[in-house]
Amino acid sequence: MLKVALIGATGAVGQEFVIALNRHPWFELTQIASSPRSAGKKYIDALRDSDSGILRWHNKERVPNYVEDMIVSRVDDVNPQEFDLVFTALESDDAKLIEPTFARSVPVISTAAAFRYEKDVPILIPGINDNHVELLEVQRKNRGWRGFIAPLPNCTTTGLVITLKPIMQEFEIENVFMTSMQALSGAGRSPGVIALDIMDNVIPYIPKEEEKVQVETKKILGDLDSESIDSAPIKVSCTCTRVPVLDGHTETVFVGMRKPAEPAQVKEAMIKFSKAVSVQNFPSSPQDYIIVHDDPTRPQPRIDRETNDGMTTVVGRLRRDTVFEYGVKYVLLSHNERMGSARGAILLAELLRHKKMI
Repeated sequence: MLKVALIGATGAVGQEFVIALNRHPWFELTQIASSPRSAGKKYIDALRDSDSGILRWHNKERVPNYVEDMIVSRVDDVNPQEFDLVFTALESDDAKLIEPTFARSVPVISTAAAFRYEKDVPILIPGINDNHVELLEVQRKNRGWRGFIAPLPNCTTTGLVITLKPIMQEFEIENVFMTSMQALSGAGRSPGVIALDIMDNVIPYIPKEEEKVQVETKKILGDLDSESIDSAPIKVSCTCTRVPVLDGHTETVFVGMRKPAEPAQVKEAMIKFSKAVSVQNFPSSPQDYIIVHDDPTRPQPRIDRETNDGMTTVVGRLRRDTVFEYGVKYVLLSHNERMGSARGAILLAELLRHKKMI
């Protein structure tokens, strides 16, 4: 059993980690840390607003018993040498300062964007670019660290890249256009009247989101060189919007390929890839990595986001595109707080343990 610490335990993503690590067969959460406001309190008390008494717990499941009375530490009081692994659920500015202090001693798996775009840092999706794990050894050497920083991509990038990978392998990709309809939970959660912005509305702009998706997609699908990653030679353009859905990012995707392929062939490639994906038989592995629906009304967030505990990317409306010479278009749904965040990070940790990187 590997001992792990969680930094940023009280936020929405931190809460997903707390749930997913409950009774995990490989990882034992033994210390949690958060802001100075929460430090020194029991976890259950740190979640409670001191003025209103509101419990800022955003999940259907109750707070797990194992963590209720765990004392929240100050970040500075966490000794990385006492752990085998650290998970972080931080804002990027905080991650930029905090994560290296841990990575000097122990592996860090991050949900933040702080280090994603640095030359010796891979952006990892378990089952998609497993060979990029080798770059972590380069990072260790470059920085003189015993550990490393291994970030997940942006949650919008996750579902997109998972569906593009089998297309790229079989038919080669030239162009990708994507429009996202992103869930509210991707913007964080807090009690109050934020609903006034989104009810009866669509927000057509999410700061920095489009740039993240465009850069990350090409890096993840790129080729590993000796000490860096050569971005995939594809063009990616996207528009990212916020819609009044609680969880689950829906994306419409248009793909121009270099080789001709019918929608049925693309579906077959996705299913074949899903059945052979590398991350099978891990504790967090989904039964199906990708599901492709024939029903033209699927996927839908309310119906499909919990498929295989939110770890499956669900595809539908796969059909020929009429703009590209060799093109297909489809709709995908990916759970932004499960595969796209905490549970995806834990699946990555399982992969790294399997590869003896942890």
